[in-house]
Amino acid sequence: MRRWRSWDRNGQLGILNGWGVFVGDGFLNVTVVVAGFASKLGAPNWVIGLLPAIAGGGWMLPQLLVAARVRSLPYKLPVYRSAALVRTLTYLAMVLIAAFLANQPALCLTLFILAMLLNSLASGVAGLPFLEVISKTVSPERRPRFFGTRNLYGGLLAFGAGLIVRWILGSDLEFPLNYALIFALGTAAFTFGYWIFGRVTEPPDPPQEAQGYRAEFRAIPETLRDPHFRAFLSVRLLLAGASMSDPFFAVYALRVLDFPPAILGAFVMALTGAAPLSNIVWQRVAERKGSRRIIRYASVFYGLAPLYAALVGVLGLGKWAYLGVFMLTSVAAQGFNLGHTNHLLNIAPPTARSRYIGTLNTLVGAALFTPVLGGLIADRFGYYPVFAISLILCAAAWWKCGELRRDA
Repeated sequence: MRRWRSWDRNGQLGILNGWGVFVGDGFLNVTVVVAGFASKLGAPNWVIGLLPAIAGGGWMLPQLLVAARVRSLPYKLPVYRSAALVRTLTYLAMVLIAAFLANQPALCLTLFILAMLLNSLASGVAGLPFLEVISKTVSPERRPRFFGTRNLYGGLLAFGAGLIVRWILGSDLEFPLNYALIFALGTAAFTFGYWIFGRVTEPPDPPQEAQGYRAEFRAIPETLRDPHFRAFLSVRLLLAGASMSDPFFAVYALRVLDFPPAILGAFVMALTGAAPLSNIVWQRVAERKGSRRIIRYASVFYGLAPLYAALVGVLGLGKWAYLGVFMLTSVAAQGFNLGHTNHLLNIAPPTARSRYIGTLNTLVGAALFTPVLGGLIADRFGYYPVFAISLILCAAAWWKCGELRRDA
């Protein structure tokens, strides 16, 4: 635990927060566990595609408005704490909805999605203050190691969550209580993570003049004039479009390949088990090559996932071979988490950091609703066209990475 002892109190709290969030994500993984729950309720593909769209898009869309609110605040943590309370309450609502309303699938799905939407919007409110606090408490040269340590041990703990998911779904506990229990465990982990980060000692920002929401929107063209920001935005938009396949890897396995429901736990284990080792590699790449190279390499792994999923189905390679799909997406996701955050914080001027974060996430958030389009395509033409489109968009993102700032 030498890495742990090398951090000050704020760094340790930030790392513990990540561990709680990683475990929570293991239990409430939208593209595997929640998608499996919706599939069990008989949801059409476009509804299943809506789930990660809400989780990702809802997190990003409000951030330009949040930037206008938090810019002039010397302390950002109070905003984070308020949003975290809302998130905890909505997770509790999901547990109750799953436990008591599954016998009415339409009502259950509707209320569950509404709770997810509120949760996701609250996460968008918390996301920008979180990054602001991290940027103030972790120096730029230590950020790759911070996120690497955070993700490494968080991934190991989340692997245990996957084991528990597999055990619960393979046990005699009947639907929907099995999923309600999984969601309850995820709620407990998330609550711990939010509480621990709320204890960070935040240094105050120098006073800044409040500009309001209109000023933030009027400043978007000015932000877009930065060529480094435009290049990064292009890559993020292409990768957001490529995410249309994500919720259908698990559904394809359940509905087309006829894998048993307990395999969802193995999918979570593959996602989380591949994360620690890949984080070690990505951290070294970040320290030696920079964030641009990470994003480019991660785009390759992301594009290979839908191609591999299609090949496993066509060749009939079986459920254990299919775990490679989630290993590929996990390796890519860890690379993106490290590369995207570092790149954005490094290209954003300190006085305009909130604006850069808010503008990027708001614009990319709209593109994250492409899984809904993917669901409509899957309902009409099957899953293979969705996988093909994702592969093409990943290839385009890899090419556009050549325009990213090399020293960021």
